[in-house]
Amino acid sequence: MNKTSFFRFFTILLLGVSFQTFGQYTEVINSNNPGFSESPYSVGSGIYQFETNLFFRSTGIVPKFTRPQSLGADLMFRTSFLSERLELNAHMSYSRDKVAFNNVFTSTRFETGLNRFTVAAKYLVFQQEYEDKSKEVRSWKRRNAFDKKRLIPSVAVYAGINTDFVGEFYQTGGISPKVGVLLQNDLSNQFNIVTNVFYDFIGTDAEEISYIITGTISLSDRWSTFFENQTIFQKTRNLSNFGTGLAFLYNRDLQLNTSARYLTEGASKGIYVGFGVSYRINRHQDESYEVDEYGNRIEETPITKYNKKKGGFFSRMFNIFKKKDKKKKKRTRKRPKRN
Repeated sequence: MNKTSFFRFFTILLLGVSFQTFGQYTEVINSNNPGFSESPYSVGSGIYQFETNLFFRSTGIVPKFTRPQSLGADLMFRTSFLSERLELNAHMSYSRDKVAFNNVFTSTRFETGLNRFTVAAKYLVFQQEYEDKSKEVRSWKRRNAFDKKRLIPSVAVYAGINTDFVGEFYQTGGISPKVGVLLQNDLSNQFNIVTNVFYDFIGTDAEEISYIITGTISLSDRWSTFFENQTIFQKTRNLSNFGTGLAFLYNRDLQLNTSARYLTEGASKGIYVGFGVSYRINRHQDESYEVDEYGNRIEETPITKYNKKKGGFFSRMFNIFKKKDKKKKKRTRKRPKRN
């Protein structure tokens, strides 16, 4: 598949999905940090989430142009309001980079500015449902057997635009698209694997294809750890990193995290360390509905929905008859006899 066909495929896939309602909201914050991968799930309607990360990166100096040092901050804003399955987000990165040129002699200078500003949307195409085996009381074997459905991941598609609101040094040739596929396998209640494949800076000299694989383990209700590999394939070299870290859930709307990575960037080797905070403003409202005496949801019909409206036609008609009955009662009421 050539690059043009690749881009068309994901564009059609994103635009062709059905926008049906699906609950993505979770009781506690669901952050992508401290990993670089993105979950296929939306944050949920009424959520305004900020994910920040302060980082320091250092690698060796190799011939020609390199960026051996970076100190900066990443910020991602995530929200959902059009559909529970759809998330809109913006990713910005600001850094102070040491730029080195190594030929006969080595010279260095510093560049500071916004080096990435991407706005994007992701849509959950498919979510895998798992069996609730806690209700299986007849067979210990069935209750503890592995659910093979967990091998089939939940799937989301991603489409974004790299804007040109960046510093001159970080320009890649103007506005460019970014597309991808996001997968997640919940292999157990404590362990999941997220896999991302991206095609970035499409149509520019800096275009690249990358993948990210992240395994997350819940150590307790508040602590979790992750292991991750990211590899980026560029025209002139390949970039790869292997990372791990910890996340701590301070409360249901606030998460703290830290990470460390080993980098290989062409012939250069180095390290990356980061510390992040994720916070959400929760304005989510659960959908309310009526249930019958058995707890089953009562599906509304167009007539029942209409009758619920204040001042509806049937409601007004019923009130008219009520008023007439009251008037009749008033007229036919007999006066008490006097002694």
